[in-house]
Amino acid sequence: MFRIKRLFSKKQGICVLALLTAGLFSACAGEQEKIEIDPVEVITVDEEEDGKEAVSDANDGAQTGVSPEETGNGAVDSETEEKEKTSAIEALKEQYGEDCLTDQIFEFELTVNGEKVMFVPHWSQSDGTFYMQIIRNGEVLSEWSGYVPDALQGKTFVSLDAVSFFDVNFDGITDIVMVETYGDKTFAAVYFGDSFMAEMCDWYFQEKRGLSERLTESLDEVTISGIRNLLSGGKKNGEFSCYQEAYEAVIAQRELENPGPTEYSKGMQYDLIDFDGDDIPELAAGINGYYMSLYTYSEGSVYALMYDWGYGAMGNAGYEYSPGKNSLRNYNADYAGLVMYLTYMTIGQQHSLEQVVQIVIYNFDDVNGNGMPDEAEQDSFGEYGVNKIDGRVVTEEECGVYDVGGYEYIEGSMSADELLEKLKQ
Repeated sequence: MFRIKRLFSKKQGICVLALLTAGLFSACAGEQEKIEIDPVEVITVDEEEDGKEAVSDANDGAQTGVSPEETGNGAVDSETEEKEKTSAIEALKEQYGEDCLTDQIFEFELTVNGEKVMFVPHWSQSDGTFYMQIIRNGEVLSEWSGYVPDALQGKTFVSLDAVSFFDVNFDGITDIVMVETYGDKTFAAVYFGDSFMAEMCDWYFQEKRGLSERLTESLDEVTISGIRNLLSGGKKNGEFSCYQEAYEAVIAQRELENPGPTEYSKGMQYDLIDFDGDDIPELAAGINGYYMSLYTYSEGSVYALMYDWGYGAMGNAGYEYSPGKNSLRNYNADYAGLVMYLTYMTIGQQHSLEQVVQIVIYNFDDVNGNGMPDEAEQDSFGEYGVNKIDGRVVTEEECGVYDVGGYEYIEGSMSADELLEKLKQ
């Protein structure tokens, strides 16, 4: 569980089956993606420039060479083309290793900082292992083994059929979606760019086993376009017609990731709240008492203001907002309440929550100034109080200017079906 001061950093930017998906994306329809990839060329991906998602499909991808019919020298050009392709494959293997899958190597952009890196998948014939690497300027930044469904453990890797890079969960971090085949079974494999780990290493990706399984189960044929249709009606973020359509896509993803109630909770709960006082409500989504997400919509795009921010443990009381006043308040505690963190945030121009101030409340006399209670200071525990902002002692009046009043906890009150019905009204 994260402490609030760890969550609030400048980079802060976790099953819908046939019954649920049939009712989605009707409030405000998706555009069919186009696939045109040379299966041996290293493809540079820049979604912002050309609006196309990064997809390699070895089975359906079109060749980009000049056809024999165009030149009248079919045999010669065909032979030249084959030599060029062989040379390109040899160059990739020399650069990335003999076991790299040359037709699925891509350069893509990490959403966090705009940095471009290489995605390089491998299949080791020696031990049958499928694994992936993120490489920057020849340096391996990250390496991890591919997800394999439990039912396919021990089966032979056959192919990596397609790869796509896009923000599946709308948290502002690039995710990786793949279609793989083991034995005679094709399945989806999703890896989230982790928003918490991204603060330390932007290239960290987390396997989403449950989401991958439910995507596979929900599709008759597992393809990238099928996955996107299931998640968002085929639309990319930025193409939504209205907030209703955008929030339907969020709900679809969240329900696929977190299906149904458990013995510990009611499952995902949702609500529409007026956080900032404009004409568009924000969407709250989470497991009450455990974690909460908050989304906003603007000009065709949905933004995660909060994404699975934990609370209910480690001294974090939860997240409050003042309706219509663009203010979030959070109380967090350390050392059984001897140190309190009171944080205020607001939605900024970049559609993200920005910290306004953090007030640190010391309920003991921190004689040695180390920020934590020591044995020598225990006589002052609970008998002393001081507020500090950026290390400077401040009065209660100075702290009070940040409190706009009327705060309510951000939490869900409706199931997915109930909120989907409300979005249609």
